[in-house]
Amino acid sequence: MVAVRAGSVRVPIKNTRPFAGTTLLESKLVQLKRLPALDSVVVNSDDPLALSIAAELGCETVTRDPRYATNTASMSDVYAHMATQCEADVIVYANCTSPLVRDATIERLIAEFVGGDGRFDSLNTGSLVKEFLFRDNRPINYDLAAQPRSQDLPDILALNFAINVLNRKTMIKYRNVVGRAPRLRIIDDVEAIDIDTPLDFWIAERLYVERGGHSFLMS
Repeated sequence: MVAVRAGSVRVPIKNTRPFAGTTLLESKLVQLKRLPALDSVVVNSDDPLALSIAAELGCETVTRDPRYATNTASMSDVYAHMATQCEADVIVYANCTSPLVRDATIERLIAEFVGGDGRFDSLNTGSLVKEFLFRDNRPINYDLAAQPRSQDLPDILALNFAINVLNRKTMIKYRNVVGRAPRLRIIDDVEAIDIDTPLDFWIAERLYVERGGHSFLMS
């Protein structure tokens, strides 16, 4: 499942604007379509252009209810709504704003989830954070009286939502792509790039071109 909303605020039309000779959406759909582990690719969107691109590439399309495509819609409501509209046992929720995740990474995560025997109810990608973090003007992951080196800070994982694998029933029940017994998998800094700002877009596009685009994704 690839979700695309027309009204991106920080990077306007980021999913369908030119990106390294293609678009973020088209690049992600072409990648997912070639993965044998996936039975189908579904695009859920309120954007006619995104739905048209998806249809041309042979993907299933679901037109999102406008109520779930606003800036104020709860993501919990959006997740639950999208899952109810998707006929599948297992959903791989993949963001096209993570254009550098390789094929092998996606297939490995799918295989791990399917072979998990219920030991975890979702498998989600994350990035290791080694930063000096403050909340309410106080450090939350270290002691100011005993300043550590950055490499000695505790391991904290930040979800990057590049790839999320879970049962459809779990997504509906918890209204999220993260279950209540998740297994988090760290992906490297290049694969973890998520486009949320114009600077992110600029960096991701240059890395995508420099690494060879789909040749890199298939490596």
